[in-house]
Amino acid sequence: MLNRDQRKKLLEIARSTIEATLLGRRAEIDESALDDHLKTPSGVFVTLRTRRGELRGCIGSLHPVAPLYRAVESSAINAAFHDPRFDPVTAEELGALEIEISVMGPIESVARPDEIMVGRDGLIVSRGRNAGLLLPQVATEYGWDRDTFLRQTCVKAGLPPDSWRAADCRLEKFEAEVFGDLRFEIDDL
Repeated sequence: MLNRDQRKKLLEIARSTIEATLLGRRAEIDESALDDHLKTPSGVFVTLRTRRGELRGCIGSLHPVAPLYRAVESSAINAAFHDPRFDPVTAEELGALEIEISVMGPIESVARPDEIMVGRDGLIVSRGRNAGLLLPQVATEYGWDRDTFLRQTCVKAGLPPDSWRAADCRLEKFEAEVFGDLRFEIDDL
C-alpha cells in the first residue's frame, strides 16, 4: 500500500508530465526525493476524466516493466496524448482534468467465475488474438454484477459477450490500488 505522500507525489508526477509535454519539454523529476517504493517496478494505469466524470483517456501497463514513478510518467503521457479513442489533451483542458492512478497487483488465473469479486478485482479476458482488460473500479462505477462485468470485458476484447464461457477463453483477475485527485479533495474536507 502507498501512503498519502507517495500517492500525492505520483499524482504530481502525472500532472506535471502532461503539463511539460504540452509545453514541448520533459518533466523534471527529482529522483533523489523519491523513496524506494516509488522506484520499484510496477504495472500502472493512468485514467483521465473531465470534471463531469467523462473518460478522457486511460492507458497503462499490466506488467512491472519500469519503476513506478516512470510507469506513471509514461502512462500519463500516453493517456493524455496517445489514447486512440480521444483527441490529444489541450492546454485549456489541463486544469479541469481529474487524474486517477491504478497501481496493479499480481495477475491470477480464474478457474471459476465465482472467484471474481466485483469492486475488488479487475478482469482480463483473452481468447485467440483478442484480449480485453477492465480495471476494478469500472464495474462499481457502472453498477455491474459479475456476469455483466464478464460480458463487458469480452466486448472490450472484441469478442461476443458470452465468450468468457468458452473452454478456450482465459480469465484472469487482479487487484489495484486506486487513487486520484478527487479522492484527495474529499479527504481534505
